[in-house]
Amino acid sequence: MPELFGQFQNAVYLVLWLGALGVAVFGLIDALRVPTDAFPYAGKRTKNLWLAILGVASAVLLVAGPMNILGLAAVVAAAVYLVDVRPAVKQYRGRPGPSEGPYGPW
Repeated sequence: MPELFGQFQNAVYLVLWLGALGVAVFGLIDALRVPTDAFPYAGKRTKNLWLAILGVASAVLLVAGPMNILGLAAVVAAAVYLVDVRPAVKQYRGRPGPSEGPYGPW
């Protein structure tokens, strides 16, 4: 019975680790795709700062995992980018999507 519980804990930890790492790497790739001028136009910190924050967060999660204080800080940093910065700079991306007309989405 203890072996089953240990395997379950390992599976939960693996899911949390992959999820946290995926969020951080997704944020890093998304920040790479946003134009440099979009960040100041949206009233956010510079692109280089967000790339550094998300790069360090990805590295910390890759090495240390999400179950310590550094991992928690890395997850919070990636979440702040995805929840606050990404929606603000989204409107400054290059070309409009297929469902956007000249005056916005329709």
